[in-house]
Formats: sequence, C-alpha cells, structure tokens
Amino acid sequence: MTEPQWEPTAAGIEAARITDFARFAGRPADYPALWRWSVDEPAAFWGALWRYFELGEIPGDVLANSDMPGAQWFPGAVLNYVDQIARQARTDRPAILCISEDAPDTELSWAELLGRTAAFAATLRGLGVGPGDRVVGYLPNIAEAVIAFLATASIGAVWSACGQDYSAKAALDRLGQLEPAVLVTADGYRFGGRAHDKSADVAELRAGLPTLKATVSVSRLAPTPADYLDWAEVSAPGPDALTTTAVDFDHPLWILFSSGTTGLPKGIIHGHGGVLVEHLKAVALQSDIGPDDTFFWFTSPSWMMWNFQVAGLLVGATIVCYDGSPSYPAPDTLWELTARLGVTVLGTSPGYVLGCAKAGAVPRADHDLSALRTVGITGSSLPPSSALWLRDNVGEQVQVASISGGTDVVSAFIGGVPTVPVWPGELSAPYLGVALDAWDESGKPVRGEVGELVITKPLPSMPVAFWNDPDGTRYREAYFEMFPGVWRHGDWITITDRGSIIVHGRSDSTLNRHGIRMGSADIYQSVERLPEIAEALVIGAEQPDGGYWMPLFVVLADGVQLDDALVDKVKQTIRSQVSPRHVPDEIIVAPGIPHTRTGKKLEVPIKKLFQGADPERVVERSAVDDPALLDWYVTQRRT
Repeated sequence: MTEPQWEPTAAGIEAARITDFARFAGRPADYPALWRWSVDEPAAFWGALWRYFELGEIPGDVLANSDMPGAQWFPGAVLNYVDQIARQARTDRPAILCISEDAPDTELSWAELLGRTAAFAATLRGLGVGPGDRVVGYLPNIAEAVIAFLATASIGAVWSACGQDYSAKAALDRLGQLEPAVLVTADGYRFGGRAHDKSADVAELRAGLPTLKATVSVSRLAPTPADYLDWAEVSAPGPDALTTTAVDFDHPLWILFSSGTTGLPKGIIHGHGGVLVEHLKAVALQSDIGPDDTFFWFTSPSWMMWNFQVAGLLVGATIVCYDGSPSYPAPDTLWELTARLGVTVLGTSPGYVLGCAKAGAVPRADHDLSALRTVGITGSSLPPSSALWLRDNVGEQVQVASISGGTDVVSAFIGGVPTVPVWPGELSAPYLGVALDAWDESGKPVRGEVGELVITKPLPSMPVAFWNDPDGTRYREAYFEMFPGVWRHGDWITITDRGSIIVHGRSDSTLNRHGIRMGSADIYQSVERLPEIAEALVIGAEQPDGGYWMPLFVVLADGVQLDDALVDKVKQTIRSQVSPRHVPDEIIVAPGIPHTRTGKKLEVPIKKLFQGADPERVVERSAVDDPALLDWYVTQRRT
C-alpha cells in the first residue's frame, strides 16, 4: 500500500511530548533526524532524557563503558523507581481503575495507592525483608499486584510474579529459583464467567518455597486462611508517609522470565535506573502518554506488558487493572470497556483484533470511542488486513501503534511514534536510542529484504544479568553468540525504504525452502483471516533423507470440514497473498495449537518433535498452555 492508513496532524505533532523533548535537547523535531542523533550520540541522548524528566544530578559519565555485554550506564547515580511514581500524586484523577467481570468498577486514588504501598513496605521491613531479597507474586491483574510491586521496589527488594493462569508447577519453575522471602497471592480469580479457585495451587506453591517468611493473601473468593497474612490488614494505610531506599542505577528492580519451553525459564534481571529511563522514553515520548490519559493494556502479571502498563504511573496517567476476559460476555468486551472507562490508549493483540473481525464486530458503531487516540498491538505481527480493519471499524483518527521488543528489555525496539505515519502491516520506526539494523548471515546490513534484527549499541534496559548465571555465560549465549559484541534478538525483519519495519517472526523457527528464508508470520497473516480457519501453525522440518517437509496445521472453525475445496482455498490464498514458495506440502487438521503461557506459538519445539527429538526433553510441559496437545503432535510424527 502506497498511502499510510494514519498520519499525524500538524497540531498533533506540535503538541506531542516528543516534540517538546526535541526542543529541550536542542535537536530537530524531524523523527528520523532525532533518532539518528539518539543512536549516534547515546550518552548525549540518554543524558538529555535524564535531565528532561528531572531525575536528579548526573554524578559522572552517562555511559562509562559501551561494550556489549557489560555497558556501564550512569555510574554513581542513586535513585529508586518508585520515587518517580510518588512525584505524580494528584487528587483530580485516580491512579488505578479496578475492573472485573462480576463486580462494580472501583477507583484507587493516588493517596490510597501510596498509602497502601507505604503500609505494605512497612510490613515487609517488619518481616526482615531488605534490599536484594525477593518478594514474589502469584496474582491476577489486580491493583494489589501493583501495590505489592511498588512496596517491594521501594525498599530495594526484588519483585517477580506469575499470573494465576500458571499451574503451581509452572509458577515454581520460575519463582522457586529465586528463594523468595515473601509470597503475595490471591485465592483465585474470575475469567470467562467462571470462578477459578486457586487455593490448592497456592498451597502447593507455598510448600515448594521453603525460604518463605510469610504468605500474604488477597481474599477474592473466600476468607483468608488463618496461617496467611491478610492483605487488607497488612496494607491498610497508616499515618506514615512512603519512604524509599536509594539504590544504585543497576540495582535489581524485578526479575522477568523467558517462556521456559526448554528447561527452566531464564530469570532476566532488570535494574531500577535502566527500566526507569527506558519506560519514561517509551511511555511518554514514543506513546505520548501523560497525566490526562487512561492507559489500558490487556495483560497479565506473567507478561512484560504488565510491567509496561505500570509505567503509565511514572507519567501520572491512570492505568486500568482488569482480570477478566476480553471476549466475555461478548466478543467486543474490550471495546465496551474502552468506551465506558474513557480509555485513551488501549493495548491488545493481533489475535483479539482478528477474533473481533471474524465475529463481525463494529466497535465504532456500537461504542463511544471518542476518547480513544491509540491502539497498541503486540505479541505477534499485525497483518495489513487487521490494521485496515481497525481503521475502518474503530476509527481512521486512531493511531495503530504496533510494537515489537521483548521481556529481554521489558520494552520495545520498534513501534509507533506520534509524529510518524502508520502503514498497514508495518511498524512505524525504531524507538529512540535503539541502534536497530537488519543483517544477513555474514553481518552485513540489508535493506528491502529479510535480515536478522540486531542492536549495535547498548540500551540502559538491557538485562543487568541472568539469575544463577554468575559468569554471564548464559547471557552471552542468548544474545551475543552469533555476532560478538552485537545483540542478535532472534527475529526476522525487513527495513523498508521509508524506514518502517516489517516483522516476519522468530528467526530460530525460520522456514527455508530451496535456500530461501521465510517467516511464518506471513503465512499466518493470510490463512488466519479465512473464516474457516480458527488458528494455524507451520513448521519446516529437515528430514533424515535430506528432504524438507513443511506441513501447515490448522484448527478449523466450528462446523467446518477440511475438504478438497478448502485445501485448494488455503493454498491459493497463500500463493496469491504471500508467495508460491510459502504453500505448504500438506495441510493437517489439528485439535489445537500449543502456545507458551504468554501466547506465543510453539513453533520450535514442534519442529524439533518432527525432527525426532525426545518429547520429554524438547519442551517443558508446565510452560505450555495446553500440555495435552503435545501428545497429539507426537502421534503425527513421520517414522
């Protein structure tokens, strides 16, 4: 498509926070020029950002060592992530909107947020928890999770969490590595019109954490057990104001986990300072979120987007905690919530957008979305057809801001910019400070063709370290093995001649037909638009005889049969919308597609299964949303 689907107005560009920052830094507001400065002079850029958000004195160099890994940012600086949130306290708007499926909407004021944070921080100190100790959560997406995190961070302790869709085993695989001092949990949650009692899982999790000094329970379905601390009591606001512990720039803030599909999940440690400056940049400058916004990303504490949404508090925005289903009681429930709450920036997934399109939803006709300014998209690639559906059915004035990054940096490398147009199926630009490139296998930049996503200069929010990786071996192997000194992320991208980026999927699950590398995302974007196909999974498996087998597994819509006509339709769709090379060798009906707990398709483990790997070793079952599906795929292997 030669025309953008959304363009900023002159008034919008003038009012954007990123324009104000450019003036402050003495740089042109033109985004490509601003980006080029930010990556050519990273110390100048990040120093200007620090001063723009008034984070205090810079005691020395901004970037004392630019090696990757091992970059040293803001040495000597002391701070606390929570201080920036406390500075935003106000009385005219709530801090958090608390929404659930079967209870009235409630508001949490800034005073109550900070008061409960202070009270729970005092509780933690009273339990002997101090800087560096771990506090873990097994919680739905509720305000109590935000408060528990802020209290933990305020005293210099380290936060980590799993959503309650994880089993006790899956949660232990992650949180059990950390030897936590305190567990904060809930007895259950409600989703899709049903109550999910998690008391047995909580008991199992608690039993598997021998280092616990206490378990704190949020009562959702039943009274708090006698041997647990009651959340309402230990977080009741008292007379004491919130006080924070100043920590070094790299002091651990939280530990996020990789998907853990092979072996134990990797614990990725991020520091107070790196997260703070990255999230201020991403939320305020790239997303233009500020004190007049209501920011709602449909997410879970298991996923980095939960951490990203909490960052809305850093700029004084109101955030939304919703622990229900986006599609209950109707497919367009997320849009109904957006209208009811006056959401200005909404975050969701390509899968949800596609589901709404297939259900025939027309949100702009059924709901008042006049407050909505931006729809953020992440989790996988948004196809052009879904981007145009958003334009036509949500609003042509609404910016579609697809982003791509990861748990690794708890932010995005690429995404929308309030001053840059949006083209369907493309991400508008690299984020400021992100020295992004696409390289071929020899390490040479490529344009207009598929290459490896690489980052050639350090970012402050790159991991401080991996948990239980004392010499950094696992960290180096994860990102720096292919191109020493350069971060290789594991995604295929194309940088277009206009500077936008197309994401093709994970490079470690690359399809390789006749020496041509292809991304799986291109196939999904064409096939999953068909009304007959609910979801699809494609792999490319090298065969012992030297052959290459590329099957497409499809989950059919209710009442649909895979007959010759549908096979021909699927193949013709791929042939015309992607390329003849992408047409699969075989189309196989599957009972479901297995995903990680954060919704990513298990392409690599399924490929390994079909190449003869031991099913017990190829994937950690507790990391899979429906482990029983793996058994079905094993039965489909060729002998």
